[in-house]
Amino acid sequence: MKLLFTFFVPSGGIETLNRLRYHALGAAGIEAHALYLWPGAGQQNMSGIPHFVTNNDSEIKNVLEAGQYDAVVVICDHLMLQRLYGLGYRGPMLYEAQGLGTREQAASTLAFASMFIRMYARGVISPPTSHLMELFQQHLSDFPRFYVQNMIDTQQFTHQSAPWLNPTGAPILGWIGRLENNKNWQLYLRIAAELAAERPDILLWMFEDATISEPGEREKFYALVHELNLGSRLVIRSNIPHNHMPYYLSAIGDSGGMVLSTSYAEGFGYAVGEAMSCRCPVLSTDSDGVRCFIEHNRTGKFFYSRSIEEAVTEAKEYLYSRPLANLISLQAQQHIQTHFSLARYAADIRNVMAAIGVHA
Repeated sequence: MKLLFTFFVPSGGIETLNRLRYHALGAAGIEAHALYLWPGAGQQNMSGIPHFVTNNDSEIKNVLEAGQYDAVVVICDHLMLQRLYGLGYRGPMLYEAQGLGTREQAASTLAFASMFIRMYARGVISPPTSHLMELFQQHLSDFPRFYVQNMIDTQQFTHQSAPWLNPTGAPILGWIGRLENNKNWQLYLRIAAELAAERPDILLWMFEDATISEPGEREKFYALVHELNLGSRLVIRSNIPHNHMPYYLSAIGDSGGMVLSTSYAEGFGYAVGEAMSCRCPVLSTDSDGVRCFIEHNRTGKFFYSRSIEEAVTEAKEYLYSRPLANLISLQAQQHIQTHFSLARYAADIRNVMAAIGVHA
């Protein structure tokens, strides 16, 4: 069986997922390729993995004809379904949602996309994330729907001691995402400012893709950093190679700090899952997709109200109770190892393909 996965740009969680698909499906005898419309920073992570980067119709047509794919999975891009059909592809296509911004943005997208999905796709896929499942039920209740849990590479993402990354041993408040509304970076900075008043030694580490941000967000970001007087403690790292991230996440955990996730909505939340796999404590908004990872006060912490006050209260429990933080971190790592294996994902995808008539 040979599959093609398409997306806009190799970056963030989708680039991670497509790379893991290659390894997980390959181990199960399924060949997986990726097609991106535009170049992105995540290409640095894809050495040795078959992928194409082009937005040219004739080149895409050549990819399809040369690949002879048994099925194509189109990620978050309903117009690509129509485009591939127009380029002559007649194999089965699936539409996959892996997070479509805020709940309101996802609802708007799927309300429009459902027409294209019905016309060109054989079914839809998403993680078992409640708001995506509800929207699929609302717009595609009579259409084949498949819910497949994503995977975490627990062999690579495990605790890796890296004391040289934080020689002072100061606690670190980490954040991973893009400068866009849904990631809610403003909330991170405001929580950080409150914690800095409590712990003057706290450091702020932000990991982002500097090539991708919503218009105007970067200017607003630096203005708020200046307003809150956070510049002296803030370190921003852009496009860190994915295989380096376990060291940074482990350093955050070892510092007595945590990763703070402030998103309004997540389809899955790779940053949270990978941090937990490295025994790095996580404090998160209830952004839906991360519920599969976090059980409050057992594998992580939620601040349900999205209030700064609640977030600071929960964060201080991590900062001032290392035994609690260590226990939660260990339970989190065990949870990830148990429930997010590559083998389970491959078996689920094989079942999805069988359901639409594609067999190895």
